[in-house]
Amino acid sequence: MTQKAILLIASALGALSVAIGAFGAHALAPMLQASGRVDTFETAVKYQMYHTLALLAVGLLLFQVQQPALQVAAWCFFLGILVFSGSLYILCATGITWLGAITPIGGTFFIVGWGALFYAILKAL
Repeated sequence: MTQKAILLIASALGALSVAIGAFGAHALAPMLQASGRVDTFETAVKYQMYHTLALLAVGLLLFQVQQPALQVAAWCFFLGILVFSGSLYILCATGITWLGAITPIGGTFFIVGWGALFYAILKAL
């Protein structure tokens, strides 16, 4: 993934985080309350935003540091958002509970991404 792609994806995911959060707080609120999924939805939005900011940081760090582990971190944060937050959004919208079983895969991507970021900084600075 190029530095430009990382920064563009982070920008788009940041906007999407705000839009999804607002949509959930307003349009989806009755459905989320009825299904007891408000906390699940909020967790998905929070983790999407946290890792969008991490992805943005990786993209900005690439201006100064050319370390291959940063690419690993970027991919892991992106895939983590898709799998972790995506599975929770779908779970909230559909009630398909088995999706909760794949959410930890997204969490694993997040952990590996943070580890790769740690390694890249350790080696580069």
